[in-house]
Amino acid sequence: MDLVRDASEEPAAEAAASEPVRRRRGEVLEAALLDAAWDELVDAGYSAFTIDAVATRAGTSRPVVYRRWATKQELVLAAIRRSGVRDQRPVPDTGTLRGDVIALLVQANESRLAVAAVLSVRLGAYYEETGTAPADLRDVILGDRTSPTKIILDRAVARGEIDPAKLTPRITSLPFDLVRQEFMMTLRPIPVRDIEEIVDTIYLPLLR
Repeated sequence: MDLVRDASEEPAAEAAASEPVRRRRGEVLEAALLDAAWDELVDAGYSAFTIDAVATRAGTSRPVVYRRWATKQELVLAAIRRSGVRDQRPVPDTGTLRGDVIALLVQANESRLAVAAVLSVRLGAYYEETGTAPADLRDVILGDRTSPTKIILDRAVARGEIDPAKLTPRITSLPFDLVRQEFMMTLRPIPVRDIEEIVDTIYLPLLR
């Protein structure tokens, strides 16, 4: 197996001197480490998550990881943040609130719900250790980006489709909460017809 490292990477003890080496540096190396950390979270969960396991999965050594993240918690947060950036998609713009919300929920159904499952199921030990909850990681995932939901609702208000006075935090998040809850109960993608039913019979009537 090829060893992969940049100038800052330590030689792996088990490497053979004759093996070819492809060097990674800077952002390329950091992305590989964070992807390895995310995969480790998905496979093993936080309680079994170790720097050694991440280094092994990334084909590098512990000192390389520790140079960038001093603690296990810091690495986990960085991996979660990268998952949000890596899977980012354009905000739907169909011309209607209904079309935008359905399209956004379908996007989440295809990619983001797996992240929600990891945050809910695989990070139990992290929440106990830090005294936090899944909701506290939403800002970590979003970063400095404007929420796609806010963008969609602002457009709808500008078009006169909805009354902004009805946009309470609970109503705003309702369709996403319902889809996420159904996913967590079934661990299967939500049929598009069910997404449409949530939007048409529950969400839009509350906003109009």
